[in-house]
Amino acid sequence: MDTTNSFTLLSENIQNRLNKLNITTPTQVQNKIIPEILDNKNVIFQSETGTGKTFAYLLPLIEKLEKDEDKIKLRILVLAPTFELASQINLAVKSITDRKSALIIGGSPLKRQIETLKEKPQIIVGTCARIAELIHLKKIKINYLTATIFDETDRLVKKESFDDTEHIRELIPKETQIIACSATLNKQTKIFFAGIENVVMPTENILKNNITHWAILAEQRDKIETLRKFIVAENPEKALIFTSRADQVENIYSKLTFKKISCLSLHSKEDKKDRKAAIDKFRSGKISILITSDLAARGLDIQNITHVIQMDLPSDDDFFIHRSGRTARAGKKGINVVIGDEHEMRHFAQLEKQLGITVYPRMIYDGKISDPNILNEKE
Repeated sequence: MDTTNSFTLLSENIQNRLNKLNITTPTQVQNKIIPEILDNKNVIFQSETGTGKTFAYLLPLIEKLEKDEDKIKLRILVLAPTFELASQINLAVKSITDRKSALIIGGSPLKRQIETLKEKPQIIVGTCARIAELIHLKKIKINYLTATIFDETDRLVKKESFDDTEHIRELIPKETQIIACSATLNKQTKIFFAGIENVVMPTENILKNNITHWAILAEQRDKIETLRKFIVAENPEKALIFTSRADQVENIYSKLTFKKISCLSLHSKEDKKDRKAAIDKFRSGKISILITSDLAARGLDIQNITHVIQMDLPSDDDFFIHRSGRTARAGKKGINVVIGDEHEMRHFAQLEKQLGITVYPRMIYDGKISDPNILNEKE
């Protein structure tokens, strides 16, 4: 057995499925966590965005599940803070096993989900409030759970989600294996899961080594026009545009569309079908520009995003990290662009020091992305 490759601990069937996904070598976090979970340990782990956390916990759990002769009892419960992340996890489940899974999220028709549960899924992925509701309705039976996962756990234990997360933890059987993960483990998470081993992976400095950071100065009133000029000049292959305010998503979308720039919008007020359709089109490449609020900053795993464009800086610095980390995934390179006014640029300069990154000033001149320092030298 190759102890440096945790995939050798998995069945040939799972390894073949990984090969079809062009995944042949485990990431650092997968090498560390897969054996821990196979050994039935409770574990909380922190690893940078884009390092493969989802498969780090899914692969060993599926390995154990496929050895289970019972194919109708619910064994694995995965909790996520958003519809988008839950959907992605469910897709990841379906890519590596034929055991039945179900997506159970708030905002979707309850009757339809109850019908889905009649198919006896062994894996449920979803949001805490709706899952708790269905447990109380006795539609989800958790007596035979073997593992519960809290994904993006630092968000699950924040004030707005804490009660639902705590309620689920109180409901699940005490012998259930507990797994929690996030790109950032905050103090509240460590308190919530007190007594469980914390595994913090060595930083891979993806933010510093794999992402190039650009700063483009623009007054508030000029930001969207600056964005338009940037898109025309750079012609990004796949760009994700962030703004903190949901109402600004539609504003940016309408103004770019008016200027004949093909794009889609994504925010929490939209119907879930519309949100899913937008993500699917962006993921497949049918659309190359997606505008979103911070709803998608956490856990949105779409490959080959070449550019992240931030139209403001979030008040929570962790959100800057999660936004930026939507690019440069799976070892690739990416560009993170902040279009900000003078106040935001001062904040960006603070983040540069705090995170140990290098920020390069850029401007749009004569239809091209230029370094203002070089332009000044020429003049």
